[in-house]
Amino acid sequence: MNYQPLRVAHYGLFLRGTSLHAFHSTLNAQLSSNSDIRLTRDLIEAGRHMRVTVHDHVIVGSQGRSSMKAMGLI
Repeated sequence: MNYQPLRVAHYGLFLRGTSLHAFHSTLNAQLSSNSDIRLTRDLIEAGRHMRVTVHDHVIVGSQGRSSMKAMGLI
């Protein structure tokens, strides 16, 4: 699936939000893929321009969960 960071952030801005916690589930065995890391970085960059802080991006799967903040990527 192709996520567009500005579109994701738009919903938060529409509701006058100032921060974002991104969550999604995956069927893949790998909990943090390169595309997840890229999405996190894109969300942070898009948020910077709109004064929205990204606090974490959590991926949940059958093998457990992965937090981009815990991995030091945020």
